[in-house]
Amino acid sequence: MAKPNFQNLHVYKLSEKLADEIWTIVSKWDKFAKDTIGKQIVRAADSIGANIAEGSGRYNFQDNRRFVRIARASLYETRHWLRRAYTRNILTVEQVNRLIPIIDELSPKLNAYLNSIGNIPEKPTDN
Repeated sequence: MAKPNFQNLHVYKLSEKLADEIWTIVSKWDKFAKDTIGKQIVRAADSIGANIAEGSGRYNFQDNRRFVRIARASLYETRHWLRRAYTRNILTVEQVNRLIPIIDELSPKLNAYLNSIGNIPEKPTDN
C-alpha cells in the first residue's frame, strides 16, 4: 500500500518529530502537570500534523490551505504551552534546547507550504 502524499512532506515529518518529542517529555511529568499543561500541549502539537494530513485529503486547494492555517495556529498554541511549561519550571533548559530547533525549522516551512498550495505553474502552450 502506497503512502499518502502528506507522509512524504518534510513539513509533516517535522510536525511528527515535534509531537513525538513533546510526548516523550510530557510522559515523564507528574500527574498534575500532565493533567493541566501536558494534555493541552500534546493535543496542540498532535494537531499540527493532523491538520496537514486532513488538508491534503481535501478536494480543492482552498480547503487544504484552510487546514494548513489551522496547523499553523496549533503550532502557535504549542509555543504558548511550551512557554507556560518553561515559566512554571516544568520544562528544563535542555528540553527547550531540543524543541526550539524543530520549531524554528517547522514554522517557516509551514508558511512556505501554505504559500505553495494552489500555486501550480501553468503548463506552456504550444503555438
